[in-house]
Amino acid sequence: MDPKGKATLSYAGKTAEFPVYGGTIGPDVIDIRKLYGGTGAFTYDPGFLSTASCSSKITYIDGDEGVLLYRGYPIEQLATNCDFLEVCYLLLNGELPNKDQKDKFDYTVTRHTMVHEQLARLFQGFRRDSHPMAVMVGVVGALSAFYHDSLDITNPEHREISAYRLIAKLPTIVAMAYKYNMGQPFIYPKNALGYTPNFMRMMFGVPAEDYKQNDVLNRALDRILILHADHEQNASTSTVRLAGSSGANPFACIASGIACLWGPAHGGANEAALQMLIDIEKEGGLAKVGEFIKKAKDKNSGVKLMGFGHRVYKNYDPRAKLMQETTREVLAEVGAENDPLLKLAMALEKIALEDDYFVSRKLYPNVDFYSGIVQRALGIPTSMFTCIFSMARTVGWIAQWNEMISDPEQKIGRPRQLYTGAAKRDVTPMAKRK
Repeated sequence: MDPKGKATLSYAGKTAEFPVYGGTIGPDVIDIRKLYGGTGAFTYDPGFLSTASCSSKITYIDGDEGVLLYRGYPIEQLATNCDFLEVCYLLLNGELPNKDQKDKFDYTVTRHTMVHEQLARLFQGFRRDSHPMAVMVGVVGALSAFYHDSLDITNPEHREISAYRLIAKLPTIVAMAYKYNMGQPFIYPKNALGYTPNFMRMMFGVPAEDYKQNDVLNRALDRILILHADHEQNASTSTVRLAGSSGANPFACIASGIACLWGPAHGGANEAALQMLIDIEKEGGLAKVGEFIKKAKDKNSGVKLMGFGHRVYKNYDPRAKLMQETTREVLAEVGAENDPLLKLAMALEKIALEDDYFVSRKLYPNVDFYSGIVQRALGIPTSMFTCIFSMARTVGWIAQWNEMISDPEQKIGRPRQLYTGAAKRDVTPMAKRK
């Protein structure tokens, strides 16, 4: 990649030049890798607000315009015209599959959905009331103890089989975490079913009767998976890349991503948004919306409007529009069109989009605002929301990890710091310490 220009920095009597690179779309980047050598200084960027940690061809976000692209394709088109496994193929391979490629991909994923029986028994080591995400971190990390034949990260074939295994087994592991928490027997995958129908059966089926599939609900979950499949260099993806930069195996890297996703500021945001709606409903519902908005605008109240605003999007999250449509479809299918939580959500959204306080701060609804309502209507408990998120995001993590491994410029992650602790000092003997 040839630079398109240079940037000059003068500091402490020294002048240094740095190459400037341009991507296909999006802001240019200034390559500061030689900053310390040329000036003796580091950059300081807490939270990486202005730092590009890598180059990537996978996902692009324009937060100001509300654009999300997977490999160049708008998320709206993918969510409308493709199923989740098509999107998985796209993220992993760079192009949408033709029919033969799709059939082969689906077949391979389906044949890897089973987990080792000893791994299934691993669940018994957790308390019944363990949070499902705690179980997920442990079980996914343990996959490396069962699949020794795909741990050579320098071998493309090993990386490919690991990708298939992770995409295929995550639904099985998520469903097992739910069943274990519920005290119900595990339902094993069925090869005749597609990816999402298989998961729904493993989640909600019981041995005592046949599980009845619902195409509307299956499609809703499939859309949730598509919308959450990847989202550029977010916290959990950066965690996976950082773990992977040390040469860690893919199962350990994905487990690290799941651990990061567990945080309420990341994957737990949809649970927080739903809980906010439930709390408002308990306090009086629509009659209390105005009072709640007033508190949300008061910095000293401690009340936050969850599901609005985003670190990247300064416009309407394109995923939120699609999720709003899906919410209506699902509630109509289950006979809950008059769901009070949806009415609350719509009322909050209307006020926030018209109120100068929120408009001036660009606090638009994000995908988490509606996804909790949809999952609740599907019968998924709030404790499982982030598990569903991790199931969806696994393919993005794998694609990003694989891209990083193949990047000749990639080095082990080692951020610098601004040290503000004590300067060098001598140890005082115990008897002389005050």
